[in-house]
Amino acid sequence: MRYLGLDLGSRTLGVAKSDPSGLIASSYTVIRHNEEYDRLLDEVVKLVNELNIDAIVLGYPKNMNNTIGIKGELSQKFKDKLSKKINLPIYLQDERLTTKSATNMLIDGNVRRSDRKKVVDAVAATIILQTFLDQKGR
Repeated sequence: MRYLGLDLGSRTLGVAKSDPSGLIASSYTVIRHNEEYDRLLDEVVKLVNELNIDAIVLGYPKNMNNTIGIKGELSQKFKDKLSKKINLPIYLQDERLTTKSATNMLIDGNVRRSDRKKVVDAVAATIILQTFLDQKGR
């Protein structure tokens, strides 16, 4: 089963994909959208078809006290709109601190700041997807 991992930000969408067995996540791309969510939905549908995706894992930002804020509501709306365009399971995965973890991983890997900005969202999407896959496998 192949999964697509998404990290929805206000200007970018980090994208990760799993291997065909659904065990290992890897970074795929970053899509710039500047809050053009309808166009972004179409691009996600295109990726789903190109990569033969079976399910989507969307990052679900929660506040540290486990409440849902504005960004979490945005992810829920995006999920609802996406589910009207495709007939696949879409899972919400808690994404607290994933961007910070991704940034720290890139810093530890000596990736320059200008290069980090280009890939941090895809790395965050990879962390989101891998966390989901690890939990699913338990």
